[in-house]
Amino acid sequence: MNTWLMKSEPDEASIDDLQRESRLPWTGVRNYQARNFMRDSMKPGDRVLFYHSSCAEPGIAGIAEVCSTAYADPTQFDPASPYFDSKSLTESPRWQLVDVRFVAKTPLLSLKRMRELPQLASLQLLQRGSRLSITPVTTAEWLALAPLLGVEP
Repeated sequence: MNTWLMKSEPDEASIDDLQRESRLPWTGVRNYQARNFMRDSMKPGDRVLFYHSSCAEPGIAGIAEVCSTAYADPTQFDPASPYFDSKSLTESPRWQLVDVRFVAKTPLLSLKRMRELPQLASLQLLQRGSRLSITPVTTAEWLALAPLLGVEP
């Protein structure tokens, strides 16, 4: 099983939204590397660290699980969507997504707190200039994060 960190702005999709809905499509990813992670590497059952970004206190807010294989993101075809892509064709969609399901809400593990921990120095999220909305998390990083989130590794 792989572990991923997936960022979402809480006013668009929060851990509370996921808990209420139980399952959500991870729409709106418009970065090729992040898309490739979903399309080529994510598998149902993979663990997701649900990260709130672009908010007063960014951080990991919960745990989710990938619960589908990748499929075409429908927002790319909707002219009313902020994620519309006029160059994407239904017969060859440019953008993919996966569905995630709720597993647990955790105490918020802030970005500031993660930066203080030497065992997380290699976490891609903490690297200078890292802006990807989806990043892999190594086993060692997961083992360091799990107790801080109050979950079993």
